[in-house]
Amino acid sequence: MKTSTHSSHPTALRLLLCLLLMPFARAQEEKEGVIQAANLIFAGTHTSRCFSDEFLSVAQRETGIPVARRFTSVKLDSPELFQYPFVMMTGEKDFMFSPAERENLRRYLDRGGFLLASSGCSSQEWTEAFRREINRLFDDSRLTHIDREHPLWNTVYDIEQVELTNPGPEVKISGLERNGKLVVVFSPEGLNDSAKVEGCCCCGGNEIRNAAEIVVNILVYALLY
Repeated sequence: MKTSTHSSHPTALRLLLCLLLMPFARAQEEKEGVIQAANLIFAGTHTSRCFSDEFLSVAQRETGIPVARRFTSVKLDSPELFQYPFVMMTGEKDFMFSPAERENLRRYLDRGGFLLASSGCSSQEWTEAFRREINRLFDDSRLTHIDREHPLWNTVYDIEQVELTNPGPEVKISGLERNGKLVVVFSPEGLNDSAKVEGCCCCGGNEIRNAAEIVVNILVYALLY
């Protein structure tokens, strides 16, 4: 079965995205005139090193969005967080946000920021920690399953299924909404594409074979909606 294809109107999509993102690109002139994506430093010293940034180049090539091709590291409790419309995090160990990190992330998401998270090596420990910490942010919003009717699945590529390197039960990718918009996407299996990161591996966990296409869709959704 063919699991992913380009959306049917890539040229129209490129034009629409360029028009919509022109004001934001201008606001980013001090950062080389491109939209920046951030790699979070969280829970003190936890980092998100093993997450491939190759999808940024793919997104730029497929859509024309002026996206920087490398992540910028930023601390979760820093005021600099608000300079980045899209941030990501991954890990393999238990963690807990500090009060300052929790408040900064809450404000960031409510102001239109977007967080992508994926457990490294299918870590159950990190999965449980992430779900606990995210569900503590808001009284009226929780992580819920993202169904196949959501536009996230066909912003650039038409994703028919999530393909695992080690076939098993269907991956339940979930999200959190604020004010009618998805602002967090989380996968307990690897969207990290870690084979493309030097010194990283799946280490016995599971990874998503079409991760790059799915993450391109997520990035474009975050910037477009």
